[in-house]
Amino acid sequence: MTCSVKSSRGFASENEVVCMKPYPVLKALAICGVGGVLFSALRAPLPWMIGPLLAMALGKFLGAEVAAPRGGRAAGQLVIACALGLYFTPAIGGEVAAHWYLLVAAAVLAILLAYASGWLLIRSAGLDATTALFASVPGGAAEMTILGERHGARSDRVVLAQALRVFIVVLIVPFVFTGFGLHGADAYKPAQFAVDVFGLVALLGMAALVGGTLAKLGMPNAWMLGPLGVTVALTLGEVSLSAIPTWLSNTAQLLIGCALASAFERESLRTSPRFIGMVCLSVALAMLGSALCAWGLAVLGSVPVSTMVLATAPGGMAEMCVTAKVLQLGVPLVTAAHVTRVIILVTTTAPMFRLAKRLRHCWRA
Repeated sequence: MTCSVKSSRGFASENEVVCMKPYPVLKALAICGVGGVLFSALRAPLPWMIGPLLAMALGKFLGAEVAAPRGGRAAGQLVIACALGLYFTPAIGGEVAAHWYLLVAAAVLAILLAYASGWLLIRSAGLDATTALFASVPGGAAEMTILGERHGARSDRVVLAQALRVFIVVLIVPFVFTGFGLHGADAYKPAQFAVDVFGLVALLGMAALVGGTLAKLGMPNAWMLGPLGVTVALTLGEVSLSAIPTWLSNTAQLLIGCALASAFERESLRTSPRFIGMVCLSVALAMLGSALCAWGLAVLGSVPVSTMVLATAPGGMAEMCVTAKVLQLGVPLVTAAHVTRVIILVTTTAPMFRLAKRLRHCWRA
């Protein structure tokens, strides 16, 4: 049995200690594994993420006693970040840098769409402005929940809305792309093809060291950005340690899918039908808006529309980058776009929120 300190809102507190038996975690991993095998056999897109995601969500909805492993999402992000970083060879790094204006434009569009989605939730779901904003910004579920709590947002609503956003995008985008045959459109390949055991241990060890350090310093998305930075730096410097084996990449996707679905609670889903419906509508409209913007940016930057759609999609960074990797759709550009978006959103959301509140008070005065 393992114990952790937890508050009523889901974060550490000095007042409440929660002990978790290993059985819910083992059951969760088992059903997620079955989901991955089943979806892989059906040749579904992203089988090792979508299969576990749906299996875990179904288990939670049916009231099964399941729980995602502690640190599972961080471990999954670390592995995926290392796999993505292997694409950033010097030539590709220069190509991505040449499209910097697309990366910034995509981040700005994400901010505008987030505010539009927040306004919709205020008008339709009866949310206060603070909760609606932090529930809509695609800057990372954990980061937005923490920032929202600091400014008085309802953390339960923020967590549920953020989980639904990523859940919907992960389910819809890969199937739409696969249905239209949008895969294998570019020639980007990772710099390292062979798996070297010692090199792999060294790569993952360095990535874990940097990710853990940044996490302790409070950096948002530390387990994604830290390992990604390490691997990109090594690849740009033409230092090849090891490729990421397929089984490890699949396991990482399983852990991410399992962690994402663990945010759904049967009671919250049952008691919040209107809120859930409005969140789904806002996500659908945000996806449509981002797709239209992606088309314009693709024409402006002379890049494939499918790549820009993934680069601007309001999904999670790890999930959308994995989609690009599996479907071979501009992995470096998609990764760079989501990194840029997360950095800009996480660093500007709170200051912009405070500025908006001051302007609102001045206007009322």
